[in-house]
Amino acid sequence: MNRFVIADSARCIGCHTCEAACAETHRLRGLQAAPRLTVTRNRQDSAPQLCHQCEDAPCAQVCPAHAITRVDDAIQLNESLCVSCKLCGIACPFGAIRFDGSRPQGIPAGCQTSLAPAAPADPLPVSGFLDWIPGVRAVAVKCDLCHFDAQGPACVRTCPTQALRLVDNHEIAEASRRKRERSVIRDGSDLAAVARNPGGVQ
Repeated sequence: MNRFVIADSARCIGCHTCEAACAETHRLRGLQAAPRLTVTRNRQDSAPQLCHQCEDAPCAQVCPAHAITRVDDAIQLNESLCVSCKLCGIACPFGAIRFDGSRPQGIPAGCQTSLAPAAPADPLPVSGFLDWIPGVRAVAVKCDLCHFDAQGPACVRTCPTQALRLVDNHEIAEASRRKRERSVIRDGSDLAAVARNPGGVQ
């Protein structure tokens, strides 16, 4: 089982602090500044949409550049190897992979010279899968559990209501054990009820 972050919609207040913390932590590491999670909301609840760190990882299976691999019980994406094909985002069943624009180092946005015609204006955004901006390479971004930080995921640390929690293999195994115990107790009580009333007449 992989480690992953879970969200409690009952505690989430939709403040987007997790998104800001995620974006800033990765920006300071020289990675794409787009947040790796997206807070979604309906009429009553809100909760971040997160990567599930899937066991079978369909995103890793379709990546032609092997930019997505399993590392330390998590599915990690190497931005340097990304070739902007967007197959991972299409394959992800949870919509947890998005794309951020990366401009070449040392070339500022909107730079003009008298020797070249002005760059065309950026088209209006349509979708992360369809948008194309001249001079900008689309790079896939997904949750990497802030593997470079010994303190763990920034979103978990900064959530003011503690709505986010990193779940590891031990906690998953413990939850499975408790679920099995409840099932045995419930089945045992059902059998006892049948023994007391074999005809099924109440």
